[in-house]
Amino acid sequence: MAVKIVTDSSADIPPQLLKELDIAVVPLYVRFGNDVFRDKVDISNEEFYKRLVSGEVFPATSQPTPLDFKQVYEELAKDADGIVSVHLSAKLSGTIPSALQARESMQGSCPIEIIDSLSITGGLAMVCMEAARAAKAGAKMEEVVKIAREAVPEIHFMVLFDTLKYLAKGGRIGKAKSLMGAMLNIKPLIGMKDGEVVPLGKARSYSKGMEQQYEFVEKTIREGEVKELAIMYNTSKDEADALADRISPLYAREKMLMGEIGPILGTHGGPNMLVVCIRGNLAK
Repeated sequence: MAVKIVTDSSADIPPQLLKELDIAVVPLYVRFGNDVFRDKVDISNEEFYKRLVSGEVFPATSQPTPLDFKQVYEELAKDADGIVSVHLSAKLSGTIPSALQARESMQGSCPIEIIDSLSITGGLAMVCMEAARAAKAGAKMEEVVKIAREAVPEIHFMVLFDTLKYLAKGGRIGKAKSLMGAMLNIKPLIGMKDGEVVPLGKARSYSKGMEQQYEFVEKTIREGEVKELAIMYNTSKDEADALADRISPLYAREKMLMGEIGPILGTHGGPNMLVVCIRGNLAK
């Protein structure tokens, strides 16, 4: 018997790592009008971005249902000492309330701890993977939960957008509303604080935005601490590779998590997103 790890599809963890670390995924939903898809199950990233850019219907996302969670929890509970379920920020989605309802409906048949990562995509992935590595090493439930919770405040990231248009349409812009006035003339950079989107800066071009991302990493490596580093992208793979190559003298390329941003964040961020995510301590 072991501790089982669950996350949701907004973590964007590459399939090979999900298998290697034995992480179960509950998909969120993407809707184009009346067409409903389970993220990364019924619609591929390629198909999603094609519809996002060229389709007439703007997509929406929704959380998994309590039943979706219950089905996964019940299956894992057959061979588990406990379940640690790590998810995207509750300020961005109703995913955690669905997970809590599922846990209540199981009436304590298996210990389940639900953790708010206060993050999404690579940040959520790092918290989840840290918990999964501990579980795989044989850690008990309490230790896995402790490790996951300690990782949450260590997550810091900088997202470069081509436009804030999609974030505004999706209603997830949070405190980054201050950037909207210059939206058409800048490339916004945002992060998250306490689970909410916040502005970090702006650049006059995409390349200058990438320069700020590099400087963010370089300063943290020089003056802070980097335990893990991830670069996430959607339609900007060439730019992601270029940024990874530039960072590689400071942080080995083979140690980086390179992942593709799926439909959940893509709905709200649009194409050409580039995310640099660090687990560690920022420079003061």
